[in-house]
Order: sequence, then structure tokens, then C-alpha cells
Amino acid sequence: MGTELVNEPALWELARGGDSGAFAMLYDRHRDRVFGQALRLMRTTHDAEDVTAVVFLELWRRRKTVTLVNETMIGWLLVTTNYVAHNFVRSMRRYRAVIDRIPPAELEGDEEFDRIDEQMDSSARGRGVNSAFAQLSSNDQNIITLCVLEEFSLAEAASALRIPVGTVKSRLSRAKQRLSTLTTEAMDRTAITSGGAK
Repeated sequence: MGTELVNEPALWELARGGDSGAFAMLYDRHRDRVFGQALRLMRTTHDAEDVTAVVFLELWRRRKTVTLVNETMIGWLLVTTNYVAHNFVRSMRRYRAVIDRIPPAELEGDEEFDRIDEQMDSSARGRGVNSAFAQLSSNDQNIITLCVLEEFSLAEAASALRIPVGTVKSRLSRAKQRLSTLTTEAMDRTAITSGGAK
């Protein structure tokens, strides 16, 4: 493989026509960024992989209607990642609510599992930011994803989200403020919990 430029619009036209090879090239091109966004929203690598798979399944399913912004589909993919992750978390909550009604079994190794799970989430700051980001509305997540994490211009974000630039600007300001407040609250809770545990 060389360093040749990829003509994404041409590949997308082929994929829209049903060319699975062109679609695979687009998947290879954008998979890591979609997975990275999914990982910001989900607790585990496994869940992030599931979300990534669903996002690309949706891209294939909706290939006749998805349009590129600035000759790339990354905006659509990242916004779709946020929606899929939201739905995934909602489904997990419903599932856990059912499971919580079942009396727990006495299983050896549960404490060890919890310890390993905690070690995987060892960064308090990272957990605080991820927790705060997960609490934002879909609109706020989309704005933060595009404008802050992916550094889209206001015009590019407006085009990807199909809203006016002025709306992007005002939503971005509010979303940053909410994220900052929620992150501070999450960090304060972490400090209280870890302080109380000692």
C-alpha cells in the first residue's frame, strides 16, 4: 500500500451502487475514528466494537441517502456513533433493571472481576470526562464531537448536522459549559468517594 490520496467521493459512489470492495476501503479509512468516538461513550472495548459495527451497518443500510460533507462521510459517521451509543446504553439500562430484580448468585471471583474492571478505568480524570460526556444530550454530544474532538469548523459542523451556523455557535457555547460543569461534578464525586474509602 502506498501513500496515494483516497478519492472518497468516488469510492462512496461505488459503495452506494453496491460495491462491497469500495465500502470495505471506506470502512478501513474511518473505522479507527468511529471506534475512538464509541470508546469515549462506552465503558468497554467490547461495547465500543459493537457500536462501531452497528454504525457501519447503518451506513451500508442507508447508503442511498447518506451524503458527504466536504467530500467525507466522517461527520455522518461520528454523529451516528453518538446516536447508536445512546441507544445501546438505554438498552443496557433496561437489561440491567431486569437483571437487578433477580436475586444475585453467590459466585466466587466477583470481587476480582470488579477489581480488574476498576483498574481498566484507572484514570479519574478520564472517567470524569467520559461520565460527563455521556450525560450530555445527543445534540450537545454531536456538537462537542464535531467542533471540539474532531475540530470541524462551525460551517462544516452546520453542514454535517443540517442546522444554521449560528445555531452551532450557540449550542457549542452551551455544550462546553455543560460539559465543564458535569466534569467538575464527576471529579468532585470521585474525590469524595476515594476520600471516604481511605
